[in-house]
Amino acid sequence: MASSVLRALILVIALSLFISSAECLTGDSIIEHSQSVDGGLCFNLIRPCGYNCLEHTAQTNDGFLLGLQRVSSGILNLEIQTSPPVLLLHGLFMGGDAWFMNSPNQSLGFILADRGFDVWVGNVRGTKWSHGHQSLSEGDKEFWDWSWEEMALYDLETMLSYINSKTSSKVFVVGHSQGTIMSLAAFTEPNVVNMVEAAALLSPISYLDHITSKFVLNLVHMYLDEALGLLGMHQLNLKSDILINMIESACDNGNLDCSDMLASITGENCCFNSSRVDVYLEYEPHPSSVKNLKHLFQMIRKGTFARYDYGTIKNLLQYGKLKPPTFDLSKIPKSLPIWMAYGGNDALGDVIDVQHTLKELKSKPNVLFLEDYGHVDFLLSTRAYEDLYENMINFFRSCGNGMSSSF
Repeated sequence: MASSVLRALILVIALSLFISSAECLTGDSIIEHSQSVDGGLCFNLIRPCGYNCLEHTAQTNDGFLLGLQRVSSGILNLEIQTSPPVLLLHGLFMGGDAWFMNSPNQSLGFILADRGFDVWVGNVRGTKWSHGHQSLSEGDKEFWDWSWEEMALYDLETMLSYINSKTSSKVFVVGHSQGTIMSLAAFTEPNVVNMVEAAALLSPISYLDHITSKFVLNLVHMYLDEALGLLGMHQLNLKSDILINMIESACDNGNLDCSDMLASITGENCCFNSSRVDVYLEYEPHPSSVKNLKHLFQMIRKGTFARYDYGTIKNLLQYGKLKPPTFDLSKIPKSLPIWMAYGGNDALGDVIDVQHTLKELKSKPNVLFLEDYGHVDFLLSTRAYEDLYENMINFFRSCGNGMSSSF
């Protein structure tokens, strides 16, 4: 009797969590999200707002199972979708949910669906909405043996190939932050760039040696990446006790300025709704790998846009040379239409580094400079549609072969 009552009580609690997790993030509402009850990104965040959404899984050549979500407005049938496909690539410590964090009229994922695009949401290896590995578990150190290099050369190619197989169409690519690092590196590969119709890059990054983020620079100078490696850590989970304690200790000791953490990391954001931080933290941050952090810190220390540096001896074994090969941006075809938006207050995608990227490209991208935008504004600004998304959509309209003006 008691056990049956207990089972019934557990069932009621589980159902209440399950139901409450499926709410649209409109206004300043906070989703009741439970890590223990996971119906996928479509169920948790997209369908509750009235949009069609289907879950897909694509396997990379090195065995990772990537989650992809296909989204359209409620009036379109995903099974017979004929509009142009666009792939959204999130940044570091984020997942595909990043494109749906604000209300539907402010979130790029919803906006593109409303404008008739066939929206595909990418989730790189290790994030919550991807599905692990065909043979490795998250407890295996080999599971975390990757950086953005593998995301560029494996994950992005897999996503594009999968979308192309489903749509028989080239793909528009939109990246933010790490999503632009992946894109720029991958576009130097002919087999990848041939599947791309055009690219829009928000806070574009290929070089990082002029970042002004005091918080990140302090972590670089503290050699946090090396310390984590010495501790035997492979997964980088910012919600883990060990990392929270390390950062809190550095803040308490005065090694880091933690008075305004977001601004210290990303730069001052003009249009970010700080009252929604609790909403965002229901989903972010996602895990990454310590190796990925180390690769990014290498870029800051060395001023290069190159493959992972293993050290002299292992570089010889891995690459046949003392230093890792660079990603040559001049190899990106001049024929690839590129649109870029960057900000004057971005402490990660610094103006000097963006100019460096532009000089190395053969093409002359369409460029939008927003003087008062910080790094997060390009994703979460309450003015993003008026300031940049409409401009981006007009760029896409001008690119597609025979693309209907109704999109």
